[in-house]
Amino acid sequence: MVLIERITASKVAVFKEVRLRALQEAPYAFGSTYAREVQFDDAEWVRRAVKWNGERGIGFIARDEEVACGIAGSFLDAEDARRAQLISMWTAPMHRRKGVGQMLVESVLGWARSREARVLQLMVTSHNEGAIRFYERLGFVRTGRVEPYPNDAAAVEYEMERAIV
Repeated sequence: MVLIERITASKVAVFKEVRLRALQEAPYAFGSTYAREVQFDDAEWVRRAVKWNGERGIGFIARDEEVACGIAGSFLDAEDARRAQLISMWTAPMHRRKGVGQMLVESVLGWARSREARVLQLMVTSHNEGAIRFYERLGFVRTGRVEPYPNDAAAVEYEMERAIV
């Protein structure tokens, strides 16, 4: 049975493990890289866990028994707290198409709703068709905003959003 847990400083080892696994398995899906983050010291991982568990940010880990199988985070937009950003979304390949991703997004939506956000936005790379279809099934639509993808000049990132109801 999959459970969704908040990322906290006491779960920093699990957070680090699942984040690094996500960066290795799906490097095309993140703005950062495994090579960059594997070099973070323990203090940096604790700082990140604390940041992902504050008033303006949240992080969740999906666990199947003792195996971390997904991650997602969100931050309120610095300029408009009615907007929240879905970030670092990843589900382990063996857990895809089993509802884990939807559980993570629903957890983020619940947090954003509790912070009175009205819109959840995300960026997704143009060559990640599976993720684009997943987000569309959850009610996200492209806004028309496109940005260069920092890790691959041949790709772009699409902004998508959905209302928080």
